[in-house]
Parts: sequence; structure tokens; C-alpha cells
Amino acid sequence: MIAPVQEVEVIGKAKRRRFTAKEKLRVLKAADAATEVGGVGAVLRREGLYSSHLTEWRRARAAGELDALTPKKRGRKALDPNPLEKENTELKRALAKAELRAKRAEALVELQKKVSELLGIQLPKEDETP
Repeated sequence: MIAPVQEVEVIGKAKRRRFTAKEKLRVLKAADAATEVGGVGAVLRREGLYSSHLTEWRRARAAGELDALTPKKRGRKALDPNPLEKENTELKRALAKAELRAKRAEALVELQKKVSELLGIQLPKEDETP
């Protein structure tokens, strides 16, 4: 006897829905236009939304935020850098550059001293003025 074949339904991975500003305004207009009893509920069921969506979208519309009705990027918000940290970084970079130049200058002075010794040229002492 052959066993009956069972149909297997493959369910797709759920995706987070994103609404454009145009879609949000369209739903808000439909909800505001619903005057009969249960009209707003019918709009919510038809669109597959919760009443909290309407609450958030109405609040954003009332606040007059232009970008409030567009989907927001999720995650941690980037912080503005502290101006003192920026200045500190610039000063550290300038100090490192100056120290490198000073080290090169000292190396050149040492090289000049060695060359003068090899050639037998007498250089003035550091405490003497030429």
C-alpha cells in the first residue's frame, strides 16, 4: 500500500515592513476620512496595521517634522565629535611633527660636528658666541 503524500508548505522568512511617507499619509487620510463606527478599525485591518502606527504617524505629522514620516535608519545615532577632542588631536599631531623636525635638526648638527672633526675645522663651543 502506498502512503499518501503530504503537502509541505514552505513559509518565507518574515521581513520588516517599511512605509514611505506617501503611504503613511495615504493611510492617515483614509483613517481621518472614516466617520462611521468601526471605520478606523476597518482601515487598520485592510492595511494590516496597529493603532499605534496611526498614533506615531499622527504625532509626527502634528510636529511638522518633514522627515518624520520617512523610515528611520535603525541603530545607534552618530555623535558629534567634541571640539576639544578635535583640537587635542590636532595639537598632538602638530607636536609629533615638531618633535620629528627637532630630532632631524639634532641629527644634522651631530653630522656637522663629525664632518668638522674629520676635516679638522674648529667649531665654536655652545656657550661661545661666534
